[in-house]
Amino acid sequence: MTTMSWEDLVTSALLGTDRRPLPPGARTRPPAAGATAPQGPRQRGATAEGTGALDAGSVDAGDGHAGAVDAGDGHAGAVDARTEGTGKEGTRRQGTGPGSTGQPLDAPLALLGAAAVQTVRRRAGLVPAVAAPLPPPAPGDARPPLPEAAARRLAQLLADRPSAGGGGRRGAAPDLTELLPQWLAAAAAYGYRAPAAALPALLDAARSRTDLRPQALAFGGPRALWLAGFNPEWRFALRGASGGTALPAPEDSGGVRRLWEEGLFAERVALLGAVRAHDPGAALRLLASTWAKERAEDRLMFLDSLRTGLSPADEEFLEGALSDRSRNVRSAAAELLSALPGSAYAARMAARAASCVGLDHTAGQPTVAVEAPHECDAAMQRDGVVPQPPAGRGKRSWWLGQLVEAAPLAVWGERLGGRTPEEVVALPVADDWRDELHAAWCRAAVRQRDAAWSRVLLGPASAPLSAGPGAASSAALLSTLPDGERAEWVAAFVASHGLPEAFQLLGVCAVPWSGALGRAVVDALDVAREAGGYPWSFSGVMGLAERCLDPAEAGRLESMTAASDEGGDAAPGAGGYWAEAFQRLVATLRLRAAMHEELAGRTG
Repeated sequence: MTTMSWEDLVTSALLGTDRRPLPPGARTRPPAAGATAPQGPRQRGATAEGTGALDAGSVDAGDGHAGAVDAGDGHAGAVDARTEGTGKEGTRRQGTGPGSTGQPLDAPLALLGAAAVQTVRRRAGLVPAVAAPLPPPAPGDARPPLPEAAARRLAQLLADRPSAGGGGRRGAAPDLTELLPQWLAAAAAYGYRAPAAALPALLDAARSRTDLRPQALAFGGPRALWLAGFNPEWRFALRGASGGTALPAPEDSGGVRRLWEEGLFAERVALLGAVRAHDPGAALRLLASTWAKERAEDRLMFLDSLRTGLSPADEEFLEGALSDRSRNVRSAAAELLSALPGSAYAARMAARAASCVGLDHTAGQPTVAVEAPHECDAAMQRDGVVPQPPAGRGKRSWWLGQLVEAAPLAVWGERLGGRTPEEVVALPVADDWRDELHAAWCRAAVRQRDAAWSRVLLGPASAPLSAGPGAASSAALLSTLPDGERAEWVAAFVASHGLPEAFQLLGVCAVPWSGALGRAVVDALDVAREAGGYPWSFSGVMGLAERCLDPAEAGRLESMTAASDEGGDAAPGAGGYWAEAFQRLVATLRLRAAMHEELAGRTG
């Protein structure tokens, strides 16, 4: 087959000349009048289609061989007589064939028409490819289906997208993207399975929002993991779950061993967690069997699974991990050991911390004296003490904080004269070491989940802010308290100090907020509105209220949805902005109530 460029082909069509070399015996003129030229398959197709253009058999516009002369049908190189009349003496000719109007056509249009016909013919003549093997069928999901109304609501939530323009007014409509996590949590509580049609959108949402992934994958179940295997953009689902593989029963030792040795990383993480929840000792033995061969990042993930069911039986393994070649693994092992007050590690750290902190008996009143370490020796480093401090931090204070943080809190009562936690925390501290020492005690209370020490270090909620541990430390300490006590403390804090310092504290409270906490937040928002400023300074708290207030509060908030009269000191338009913010809050609360009704199957 001989080819020519599109430029030559177009020139040939326009000027009535054909620059293609023709094979021997090819006709260069059309047959005589009345004669019938034998037609090959491609020529017959072109004539039947009546394109009124160049012979489609001579132009293959779709396969990269433009202008090729077809030499395989018995009429190779023949130039269709219909190309005549496009020379210099005339650039138009009569259209022919079925559907033709008989009107002259421009030669370029004729050429393009022929190319289009040939493209369709070439595609129609393709031989079907060999069918690929079918994918394995999706696994079953025995959970009950969503109620119809709830399924429609899910589609609405998944279809909503955050606005691209950030910063402007949000309007009075609820933000559906912020309600999706709460909807997923509620659906999980009911034990529903995700509709098959919603799985692609659910995986897309989880891909763009990492905070959604645990809930979205749990709701999607094995079918979501199965589907994720067909799209590279959804591979994140396979990294954080079992990959769609059904885990063997924890008591099936053969199946557990086989999957542990042959499974993907995600499958092994899920397997270790399942075995740990069933039999902590068996999980530890499973992990120890391959520990030396695991990658550092995998060892860190596996080590985290030991938090479930942590007990003195894990001490020997964790002691060995203190010598791990990865610093992150050593730090994780040290943190776990410090949560075992009776461990040898805890005793070593208690001895080091006690040598640095004690009572000063020469002062006029009992005072805590501090002598920070002068070096960070190899033994300290093996026990997880990081030698190099962050920028702006002194080495000695950095080492001291790590020692006190890892020491059991029980050591301080004995070390400081048999005092209670309240009395220990109330003691004055010499040489400006108080903030450093108290901050380390706060971290120790959080690490050891010691509610008694947390209460003392938090202090009364009405105390001056300067006397407290700070918002971040307070939020961490609150996480060790029971839900009811936590909400009560934060409600008292909001009533005393307002909302500017309360955002982190509100974030650790159970949802929905208790009645007392919800009322405290709404009252504080009302006070802020009366002050005459704009609501944007409280947008974070308002967003939390939309997600966390009890929906039953919607009726109580109705009176705040009307624009209030603006006083002389009020910012221009502030009343309208506050009314809009409260309208959105009320609408969101009512939507949340409707969502729960739908999930409960009480709506059509």
